[in-house]
Order: sequence, then structure tokens, then C-alpha cells
Amino acid sequence: MATQLSDITLSPAAATRVRWIAERKGGAQPALRLAVDGGGCSGFTYRFELATSIDADDIVTETDGVKLVVDPVSIDLVRGCTVDFVDSLGGSSFKVDNPNAAAGCGCGSSFAI
Repeated sequence: MATQLSDITLSPAAATRVRWIAERKGGAQPALRLAVDGGGCSGFTYRFELATSIDADDIVTETDGVKLVVDPVSIDLVRGCTVDFVDSLGGSSFKVDNPNAAAGCGCGSSFAI
């Protein structure tokens, strides 16, 4: 069974966007998977995708019926963060407010510890 976690947050705006994307994908499960990969201009990079399944060792939080799913390897790098959705003149994207990041890049998709 996946672990429920309250110290990682999916904002209401992000939950609304995930639900919108899932509905357009033919009623897919409204769940966003956040993972951290090595790379990017600052050392680590965020990766987002619709979660097609939730593994027993995943960490899950929920906002407005939409799940945010994080794998057990990535959770220590994003614990305490808020995932938001921003729609601006510069573009639309999911953004991570990560208190663990010592530095980040200008585009907000990579970070350093």
C-alpha cells in the first residue's frame, strides 16, 4: 500500500490542471507523478507525468481528489515542497517550490542541493 504523506503539497491550481489533462487523456486517473533525475543545468531535474499506476512503495498526497505521487528515491529531495501550476505569458508549466534546493536554474526545471 502506498504511503500517505502530508509534507509534500499539490496546489489547488496544479490539481485542477492535472484533472483537466487526465480528462483529455480519456478519463485517465487524475494523478501526477513527480520524480527527480540526475542532470539539468543545476545537478537534478524534475520530471512530471501522469501516473498510470501507483506502486506499493510510492508516497502519495491528495488535493481535491487529485493525487501527487512520488517514488521513494525522489522523496528526500522534494520533501516539504509544493507543486504548483503556473500559466503566464512565458508559458504554462508545473513548478516546484522546493525548500531543499540550495540553487536552481532560471527556468525552474532543475536544482542543486
